[in-house]
Amino acid sequence: MEKKALKANIRNQISKSARSSLRGSGKVPGIFYSRVNKPIPIEVFEKAIRPFVFTSKTHLISLEVENDKNYECVVKDIQFDPVTEAIVHFDLLGLIEGEKFQLEVPIQYHGTAIGIKEGGIVQQVLHKLEIECYPKDIPQSLSIDITNLKLGDAIHPTDLSFENISILTPPESVIVAVVHPKVEKEPVVEEVAAETSAEPEVIGKGKAAEEEEEKE
Repeated sequence: MEKKALKANIRNQISKSARSSLRGSGKVPGIFYSRVNKPIPIEVFEKAIRPFVFTSKTHLISLEVENDKNYECVVKDIQFDPVTEAIVHFDLLGLIEGEKFQLEVPIQYHGTAIGIKEGGIVQQVLHKLEIECYPKDIPQSLSIDITNLKLGDAIHPTDLSFENISILTPPESVIVAVVHPKVEKEPVVEEVAAETSAEPEVIGKGKAAEEEEEKE
C-alpha cells in the first residue's frame, strides 16, 4: 500500500474557543492515539488532511509531529460541519506491527450486472466495509464484481472472501443489489367531508452533533 506523509504540530490549547480560532486560520484539530502511545492533540492544515479524507482509497499515513519520530497510522474517524460539510476534527489510529486492527475500507464495484438487461437497476447500498487485518495487509480498496447479479439478487458480507482480511460488517447487511426501478404512482384524489378536520403535521427537529474531544 502507498504510504503518504503528513506533517502536524502539537496542539497546546484544546478549549472550544481555541479550536474555533484554529479552524479560522485554515487548520483542523485532530488527535493521534494508539495502544502504546498517549493521545497526542495535533493540528494540521486543512488542505493537508483533505487528500486522506476525500478519496476512494485507504492510505497509510506516515505522521511527523514537529520533526519528532514518525508514526504509522490511518484515518479512524472524521467529523464534519453539519452545514458546510467542512472537516472540523479527525482521529488518527497508530498501527502496531504484528497486531490486528479494525478500519473501514472503500468498495470498488466493477462489471455490468445481468439484471440491468432484465429491467433492473443497481443499488449500491454500502460504499465501505468494516474489516480487521494486520497493518501489512491493509487494502487500498475492496473490489466487488457485480457481473452475475440478476434482478432481485443482492450481495451480503457472507458472500465475500478476501485473503488475510476478516469482514466485520454485519452479515445481514445488503452491500449491493439489483432492484426493480421505482414506479411513480398517480395521486389518488378522494372526496373529504367538509367537517373532517386534519391533524397537524409534526415535524421532528434534528439535533446537530456536537464535536467531542478525546480526554487526555
